Amino acid sequence: MPTKPKDPTEPIRLKASQYPGVDEGTACTQSSFKANKKAFLFIGEQGGRYKAMFKLDKSMPEARKLAEKHPEDYQAGNIGWVTARFSADKPMPKTRWGKWLDESYALSAGPKKQAGNSEPAKASKKKAVKKEAAKKKTAGKKAKKT
Repeated sequence: MPTKPKDPTEPIRLKASQYPGVDEGTACTQSSFKANKKAFLFIGEQGGRYKAMFKLDKSMPEARKLAEKHPEDYQAGNIGWVTARFSADKPMPKTRWGKWLDESYALSAGPKKQAGNSEPAKASKKKAVKKEAAKKKTAGKKAKKT
């Protein structure tokens, strides 16, 4: 009896599940991995092959070149999502999926939070700038009255 080839998505799923704050679920027939309620990986079997979708930014030029060269294996979308198709016999190279997974997670995990504050650092900085502008405006109005 022939044995079924090992699932090449297992190491990708394992690494995705080990990032901090990850929720694993299902979207259609694919497994989905989210950080901060934002998906960073969709992965599963489809049509006898395997498929993984990553959200990319810095690696998009590389992904677009791969999509041009190997359209049967890679597709690069307009909004940063890249689809990779592979098989158990010809899995996606570990260096590529590792890099893409790290980048995809980082994009979804978002900005680092300030210590002791549940608000992202960027949002806090914007609030501080607005507060300072409001103080200056109020100070300017008081100066005009005197």
